[in-house]
Amino acid sequence: MARPVADEEEKPLDPEIEKVRGRLIRFMAINLGLLLLALMVVIAAIVYKSRKAPPTTPPLANDIPVPPGEPLAADIVLPVGAKVISQALSGNRISIDAELADGSRTIFVYDIAERRIIGRFAIRNK
Repeated sequence: MARPVADEEEKPLDPEIEKVRGRLIRFMAINLGLLLLALMVVIAAIVYKSRKAPPTTPPLANDIPVPPGEPLAADIVLPVGAKVISQALSGNRISIDAELADGSRTIFVYDIAERRIIGRFAIRNK
């Protein structure tokens, strides 16, 4: 970019143009202030929501009411002739992979706290 020639001096702006320039600067300052205010409100809302959000932790195994000094005991009733292939424990739920008497496989989901089967999922081929 070429530098202006030293002989040329900046001329003062016309008073009407100077008024328009002042209004534009004031308009820009007000809009930037409103934009920053809105941004602060959004950030404050995000912080407020994150502090008020309930913790999303799964129920722990120690949430199961157990009498002191006694082990937890219950019966899980599966269909006659079912054989347990595997099991897995997560929190207060047990999933049991069982082979039924007819040879099909099913996954049972047992809730320890409620002491009942809450789900039964048959495994089939297409």
